[in-house]
Amino acid sequence: MIGLEDLVADNYSKIGNQVLPPGASLGNGLTPEAAKDLGLPAGIAVAASLIDAHAGGLGVIGADVRGHSLACEGQPVTSRLAVICGTSSCHMGISQGPIFVPGVWGPYFSAMIPGFWLNEGGQSVTGGLLDHMVQGHAAFPELQARATARCQSVYAYLNSHLDLIKKAQPVGFLTVDLHVWPDFHGNRSPLADLTLKGMVTGLKLSQDLDDLAILYLATVQAIAFGTRLIVEAMEAAGHSISTLFLCGGLSKNPLFVQMHADITGMPVVLSREVESVLVGAAILGACASGDFTSVQEAMARMSKVGKVVFPRLEDKSYYDKKYQVFLKLVEHQKEYAAIMKGD
Repeated sequence: MIGLEDLVADNYSKIGNQVLPPGASLGNGLTPEAAKDLGLPAGIAVAASLIDAHAGGLGVIGADVRGHSLACEGQPVTSRLAVICGTSSCHMGISQGPIFVPGVWGPYFSAMIPGFWLNEGGQSVTGGLLDHMVQGHAAFPELQARATARCQSVYAYLNSHLDLIKKAQPVGFLTVDLHVWPDFHGNRSPLADLTLKGMVTGLKLSQDLDDLAILYLATVQAIAFGTRLIVEAMEAAGHSISTLFLCGGLSKNPLFVQMHADITGMPVVLSREVESVLVGAAILGACASGDFTSVQEAMARMSKVGKVVFPRLEDKSYYDKKYQVFLKLVEHQKEYAAIMKGD
């Protein structure tokens, strides 16, 4: 329809017509030319590959969780959701049969784990939004100076500052009257609305370090509420998810991890090897070389649990209320847009 009919000519010969599952061994291994360029032996196994986020999902989702008191222990791997969180975030859920989730990409057969269907939710800006909120604040130069003096990242300093100002209450309660809708770059999942904008309600005139820390916290919570919205959409369509498996740069931030546990009400599993995308690539290579008979076997043997973070269930009522406000924000934004479009 758009003038690309030449791609389907000769049985798709221009773009290839042989589809191999991830981890399948390709050809006769590494060619002599490539081996010379890479400094590797010619003929070494080469695996059918995955894109970065899919490799990250592969690297975390199949870990052996025995002994960690997790609901997903002894359950099918389909009860797990891999969240690859960095500049943007991807939410990888798999199923035995195809599940169509409105606003969530897929289902794609064998796109991440051979034999399973993949649904992929996403948030277009997560780490990028945190940088935007923190670096654009009037107190950022002071934050930067203090973090540098302590040889800390600005986020490690903010986390410790929040612990200082929380007093007797849990840290998450500092945002009782500050709420953020995080779609400064539109919504990918599950609303699939690129016209949506970011929202902040509860701003004051003060712009000191306390205000920056609390705005940062509210933004972290907003991202976690976005994950909760994606999980709810996937479950409404037929997924059954009990445990989150996080990897990527943001998973190194303990506040980000704890907020995801508290706000979704699900435990979060962190891998022993933090570079989970590399683990996923290694799993594929180990399958192509014949060291393992299947991707599933390789995942169970090569992915290791590093830490499990459980939700603070005593805070559930507070986060349920904040989630109601979160949903109201986008509802109101759509109402504002309708008013402005009206006659």
